[in-house]
Amino acid sequence: MLTLRVVGPDEVELCRRLGQIVLEAYLALADRPDDPGYEQELVDVVARAASATVVAAFHGGPPDAEPVPVGCVTYLGDATNEHAEHDDPDAASFRMLGVATAGQGRGAGRALTQWCIDRARSDGRQRILIHSGSWMTRAHALYGSMGFVRRPDLDWSFQGYIHLWGFALELA
Repeated sequence: MLTLRVVGPDEVELCRRLGQIVLEAYLALADRPDDPGYEQELVDVVARAASATVVAAFHGGPPDAEPVPVGCVTYLGDATNEHAEHDDPDAASFRMLGVATAGQGRGAGRALTQWCIDRARSDGRQRILIHSGSWMTRAHALYGSMGFVRRPDLDWSFQGYIHLWGFALELA
């Protein structure tokens, strides 16, 4: 059974585990550019949870066992958040979605994305804007299956070799 919940910055051990899950998911991607600074950002879930909404996915075990964290996402309700990568006042976004490699293909990524869509709607946003590395082909397939449309006008690059593709989902 998959469950989702918001994680607080005071849940330091859980945030540490989630940071390692996200980092490992990103490191497992073929053709991923090397970016040690971003890797440190991926691991720092405590900082993100202090300034944004971090949602974790858990797979349940036996009834008497603790649910196992399998992934998380950082939801940004508007463009004013320090982690936002857009300036559209009518948009929400999400970033740093990662699912443990052993748990991929079991619905956690889709559930986390759907949580962000539902939250953006309840926040009254007109759209969700996201960026995804050109090498993140499985993520692109997931986003496409959920109605996101590729938006080349939102693409951007940094450090001269890391290219991020823009996607949007209109909610109105």
